[in-house]
Amino acid sequence: MKIKTAPRKIGIVSLGCAKNLVDSEVLMHQLKEDNFNLIMNPEDTEDMDAVIINTCGFILDAKQESIDTILRFAKAKEQHQLREIYVMGCLSQRYESQLRMEIPEVNEFYGVNDLEKIIQRIGGKFRNTLLGEREISTPKHYAYLKIAEGCDRKCSFCAIPLIRGRHVSTPMKDIIKEATFLVNKGVKELNIISQDTTYYGMDLYHQRRLPELLESLSAISDLEWIRLNYLYPHDFPMELLDVINRNTNICKYIDLPLQHINSRILKSMRRGIGTEGTKKLIRSIRNKIPDIAIRTTFIVGYPGETVAEFEELVAFIQLEKFDRVGAFLYSHEEDTLAFRLKDNIPYTIKKHRMDEIMKLQEEISYQQNFQKIGKIYKVLIDREDEDYFVGRTEFDAPEVDNEVLISKTSLPVLTGKFYSVKITGALEFDLIGEIQSD
Repeated sequence: MKIKTAPRKIGIVSLGCAKNLVDSEVLMHQLKEDNFNLIMNPEDTEDMDAVIINTCGFILDAKQESIDTILRFAKAKEQHQLREIYVMGCLSQRYESQLRMEIPEVNEFYGVNDLEKIIQRIGGKFRNTLLGEREISTPKHYAYLKIAEGCDRKCSFCAIPLIRGRHVSTPMKDIIKEATFLVNKGVKELNIISQDTTYYGMDLYHQRRLPELLESLSAISDLEWIRLNYLYPHDFPMELLDVINRNTNICKYIDLPLQHINSRILKSMRRGIGTEGTKKLIRSIRNKIPDIAIRTTFIVGYPGETVAEFEELVAFIQLEKFDRVGAFLYSHEEDTLAFRLKDNIPYTIKKHRMDEIMKLQEEISYQQNFQKIGKIYKVLIDREDEDYFVGRTEFDAPEVDNEVLISKTSLPVLTGKFYSVKITGALEFDLIGEIQSD
């Protein structure tokens, strides 16, 4: 008689962006079919057979987090709390030879396209029949939908094309299949992601097909929110705005990474758009959809950024009053075009500039939130905290944007459901509200 053994206990650690998270979820779904006992982002290694670390290698802070995580599990292995360590993803793709020498405790390193090899090494079987399916490690009512891999842009500061390769669009039928799979599992909100979302279709169909893709996604029954992320400003497809206006389940929200406003810096960054082009684009978007929420990001401390150029950026943010802003310190990445420039802005100045921008955005955000008091919004409940139910409006992406804090009352509130919420108060980056009874 064959003796049954307990399934191998495998930890999956996913670091970095949502695109990495999707890769980890695909890996988990494949391993689940082989009856592995999977733990997402384990806190400890008790009774763990192996851990797979999906790393980020984009900028300095992300690389350090990935290295620290590998070292933490390497120590656990030395203490016999863990038998095997496997490293995959961007850091491994970019620095495999160095990592092999520096961290010999790792059993094997894999790149960004080695999913089948990882599964086989762990002892599983890669199944083509599962393509388009994956686990959901986010709250079950929202998920990320990656529509392309890699990037054809040549932004001077960015290492992604070096790591992930050229832009490769996922065929439209495969995206619709995956989206339908996710919605059938209970997903109500799909967050569209790629490295350059507006470029979708250029390689496969020789034209931008994002508007057509969105029309098809919006027709999926029970999909209530579709959110657009990583929309490149150069050659922005204006017909996209008509699609948003036509379909009520496409959120009036765009993530538009601008990175700077000074034309000299934008030219050095190789962004393909300057000061006036950027301002014109924002005006056009807001004229077409007056109540749209725009999230953007900026890089401070780019090589040679003068005080006057930084102040130009500050004045731009003050004038435009973006709904959401993220600021990042310039990271001097080897093999990028900007690496040829002298990284001549001291860290303390970079940090001061980032803090100044975020302080300004805090004030802008509070003013905008204050103006929402008394209004009623459709809110998706993400989770329950000790004192509040926490949700979001269509103008807020998960994890990075504002939230709506709803005091607990006698009214029943369920996570993953939509409610009409009246805003009763405002904080710098959050709203306070109460459920409206029918």
